[in-house]
Amino acid sequence: MQGYMPVVWLIATIVFSVAEAVTVQLISIWFAAGSLIALVSSMLGAPVWLQVTLFFVGTGILLIATRPIAKKLIGTKKVATNADMVIGSTGIVEQTINNLHETGRVFANGLSWAARSEDGSEIAADETVVIKRIEGVKLFVEKPKKEQ
Repeated sequence: MQGYMPVVWLIATIVFSVAEAVTVQLISIWFAAGSLIALVSSMLGAPVWLQVTLFFVGTGILLIATRPIAKKLIGTKKVATNADMVIGSTGIVEQTINNLHETGRVFANGLSWAARSEDGSEIAADETVVIKRIEGVKLFVEKPKKEQ
């Protein structure tokens, strides 16, 4: 068994590296590094129990030490789109908004949007509304709050 361990660790390193290459996020890079540590130890004649221990310890230490840094560097950031700029602005109802009948259009930011009422109430045409959120291509709107 001892004589085959370098081959086992080499195959493990290749498998983990290929798995990392075909995924979009860092998932198995630490296992590839751990198996590389075990490969080196097996080539130096370490017993199998030590190789396995080095694999798990090396993987764990590398994961704990580098994962936070990797997440910070690679972390996905939400990018605002032009559509997001319409949230919080006002629009004019072009077609009566009725969630039950799934009808309604609002003209906002120079475009006509499909719209639904945020609270489910019907909003008549030609009324001014405030855009609260966007889901897909629909605006969710409400009547502006009356100041007292």
